[in-house]
Amino acid sequence: MRSDLIKKGPARAPHRALMSALGVTREEMKRPFVAVVNSKNDYVPGHINLDKIADAVKAGIRNAGGVPFEFNTIAVCDGIAMNHDGMHYSLPSREIIADSIEIMLMAHPLDAIVFIPNCDKVVPGMLIAAARLNLPCVFVSGGPMMPGKLHGGRIGLSNIFEAVGAHAAGKIDDTELCNYENHVCPGCGSCSGMYTANSMNCITEALGLALPGNGTIPATDAARIRLAKTAGETVMQVYEKGLTPSKILTKSAFANAIRTDMAIGASTNTVLHLTAIAHAAGVEVSLSTFDELGRDTPQICKLNPATPDMYITDLNDVGGISAVMKELYKGGLIDGKAQTVCGTVKDKIERVPDADGHIIRTISNAYRKDGGIAVLYGNLAGDGSVVKQGAVSEKMMVHSGPARVFDSEDDASEAILSGKIKPGDVVVIRYEGPRGGPGMREMLQPTASLEGMGLGETVALITDGRFSGASKGASIGHVSPEAASGGNIALVEEGDIIDINIPERSLELRVSEDELAKRRSTWKCPEKKLTGYLKRYASLVSSGADGAVMDK
Repeated sequence: MRSDLIKKGPARAPHRALMSALGVTREEMKRPFVAVVNSKNDYVPGHINLDKIADAVKAGIRNAGGVPFEFNTIAVCDGIAMNHDGMHYSLPSREIIADSIEIMLMAHPLDAIVFIPNCDKVVPGMLIAAARLNLPCVFVSGGPMMPGKLHGGRIGLSNIFEAVGAHAAGKIDDTELCNYENHVCPGCGSCSGMYTANSMNCITEALGLALPGNGTIPATDAARIRLAKTAGETVMQVYEKGLTPSKILTKSAFANAIRTDMAIGASTNTVLHLTAIAHAAGVEVSLSTFDELGRDTPQICKLNPATPDMYITDLNDVGGISAVMKELYKGGLIDGKAQTVCGTVKDKIERVPDADGHIIRTISNAYRKDGGIAVLYGNLAGDGSVVKQGAVSEKMMVHSGPARVFDSEDDASEAILSGKIKPGDVVVIRYEGPRGGPGMREMLQPTASLEGMGLGETVALITDGRFSGASKGASIGHVSPEAASGGNIALVEEGDIIDINIPERSLELRVSEDELAKRRSTWKCPEKKLTGYLKRYASLVSSGADGAVMDK
């Protein structure tokens, strides 16, 4: 046992004395020690129930003969951090989460881990840590929030951001805005659509590090507590088998995850995070991997925000991610031999129903023949960019229009809400990349405001930053190279024509190479006065196309 480093032999008497002070008995000293890494805090709606999840996990560990030790990580609520300076810290928190877990579990050698994430950057941060530490582990999230209810229908977080735009356009009054505010988030859990948190919790299942139901069982369901208890029991089985992440996070596992990602129309942030997780696992995954696998993986699920009437909890009712993977497996798109924490993928999907044909469509009746995420290249994105094409109106799949250029999200939001953006425009938001932001801010407010103002089917938005999983429309993010690194997005001028062709995977600035060279000769990156962690982050972070990892 790895924990023998702190509990065996005469030289470890001081260590045992300290553990005795924790209440650890002599009998427990003989058992495997299991870390319970919890991201509970009182800021994040998706995390306020994680104390109950942790209690169930610890009960499961004890049931199976282990000794649990719990500690906490930080967690940022992207919704609360949205559209102000706080969002500069969201993506960077992913690295702090991974680093802090590495510190704790190297300083205190334990034998296995149960990770308890829920919201956006916590899931990938913990997955990066799992890949680095390579200890037997199981993930169990806090579960998704139920949809809100208003005027006889269901609503999700994206609707309240869209309501802000509708309010600015005079389409709804203060009372109606307050109605959305009071009904959109009915309780604990990760926000109810196929946003980033739910996307990543589903992807963790597809990677093989979580039990079936991890991404879809509602936070308020007793089945979530049972799942947590089972996760505690399962980690002991995984430990006994010596089943480490390096044996699970293989090239096949990442291919399965990417295909599942494409099939469910997940958040574009999954591209950023899966690339970073693969980097930590020593597996080669790039934007070209997503492009290649996405071209022949059909989108068979369309959940909020891509559609108004289906939610992540509906997916749970028809078999969840395992049922999605089963349909893909039947089409020859999933490697059934890939290992998971509960057997092979084939073992797992044999126990679930076939696609219901509505929430999970069959491959023969897919929403689209290619995946929900597309990778675009061109002179505006030499290293690539991403768009959630499954949530783009057919009217905007091909679009050309004049650039409306902004050097920050704040300036763009002000212009949108004050009515300065017109149908046909292409809003360009730059200097919001990993280095230039810094922190690659997530921009739900501009996209949702455009939708709420009735411009979602006539205006495109392009940025070297990124978008929320709750965003929809022709929102193209992760443009690389970013403006702060001298990418061509830095050279766009007001009125330049930009051509977007999503089916052809193309993003082009209609400006000659000679003119771009002339502009580059006088270009200078704006300086930002940075201090503290953001200053260190900006100096170390890589391109968004490489997962925005800190590997310098």
